[in-house]
Amino acid sequence: MRKLHPAWIVAGVTFLTLIAAAAFRSTTSVMFEPLETEFGWSRSETSLAVTLNLLFYGLTAPFAAVLMERYSVKKVALVALSLIGLGTFLTVFMSELWQLVLYWGVFVGAGTGGLALVFASVVANRWFVSRRGLVTGIFSAAYATGQLVFLPLLANLVTNLGWQWGSLVVAGFVGLVLPIFALLFKNRPSEIGARAYGAADDSDTYSESPRTLAATFSVLFEVARTKQFWVLGATFFVCGWTTNGLIGAHFIPAAHDHGMPATTAAGLLAIVGIFDFVGTILSGWLTDRFDSRVLLVIYYSLRGLALFSVPFVLGPTVEPPLIFFVVFYGLDWIATVPPTIELIRRYFGLAKTGIVWGWVFASHMVGAGIAAAYAGIIRDLQGSYLIAWITAAVLCLLAAGAFWFIRKDVLRQEV
Repeated sequence: MRKLHPAWIVAGVTFLTLIAAAAFRSTTSVMFEPLETEFGWSRSETSLAVTLNLLFYGLTAPFAAVLMERYSVKKVALVALSLIGLGTFLTVFMSELWQLVLYWGVFVGAGTGGLALVFASVVANRWFVSRRGLVTGIFSAAYATGQLVFLPLLANLVTNLGWQWGSLVVAGFVGLVLPIFALLFKNRPSEIGARAYGAADDSDTYSESPRTLAATFSVLFEVARTKQFWVLGATFFVCGWTTNGLIGAHFIPAAHDHGMPATTAAGLLAIVGIFDFVGTILSGWLTDRFDSRVLLVIYYSLRGLALFSVPFVLGPTVEPPLIFFVVFYGLDWIATVPPTIELIRRYFGLAKTGIVWGWVFASHMVGAGIAAAYAGIIRDLQGSYLIAWITAAVLCLLAAGAFWFIRKDVLRQEV
């Protein structure tokens, strides 16, 4: 029997860890209304905690890449998981808004930032030569799908037993993953005398990233002089706006505004998660075979058209047009990640991929954070999310057009 390559064991542990990190993200949208009811907070106030969480999540990512190089991926990931578990658990005992902001925003935000897709990118780069795009797609799907598949369970717990049970389940799951990760995860192939999957020799395939904050900012200042960086950062800002910031945070309360029970809306987001798993892995497969710029034009264009339909398909019951939107949006949810990372590798080289991806990912979560706050304010002022949906749709179409400003013939080939 052919022995399983250790890269796949590390990939499996990474997949599980990303799901644990994503579990918290499932709680926010189902807790808006219970927290507002119990503590008398407004939608803008609860959205503030989510916004801070998303900002910490994104802005931690570039520095997480530095810390992983300096102190090891394993140590940083263990600290990050611990922060997620602690921050989620402490919400059970909160009574003031500042505590929600501290626990959700700072603790869990920093923890999820340490286990953001930068972590996944480093693992894929170190452990895989062959199937790198596919593995990146699987990791991307793990984060988004884990977030969404947890929703039905958490929605039922929150509805039937109270919001505290949602926090306890997430904290407990993180506690279970911690020892598994500590036991099975390895930083790089050379630690166990192995080679990366598909590598021709025993040398590490991953070039070291900067180990200091100064070097991290130096990379930022260098790539910020290129058109490619600004296109990738701006379009991924839109990706964050239209996924974590809008749909992820506000779909359930928006559906509830149309008379739909929270548990039903959570089930629909779980379907998004299932199809996201398929769509993101398929996107990784396509990224290995087709021009990433063309894929991104298609993804953002279709996402924009789908968002225009949201105000017309939401209602008290689940009808075929809404099912079509959910399935399509699932396929497109984070399909943008594999081709975006591939463009970063090709434009800036493998050695800078982790840091550049960290900054691009930061723009994703800044977009998500602004969208979460913007949608909450729009809801409080207008009584509906209509303007929020239209704004997101227009941004997607602008993002699709942005890729025509970068040419294929300037791609670097040392990948």
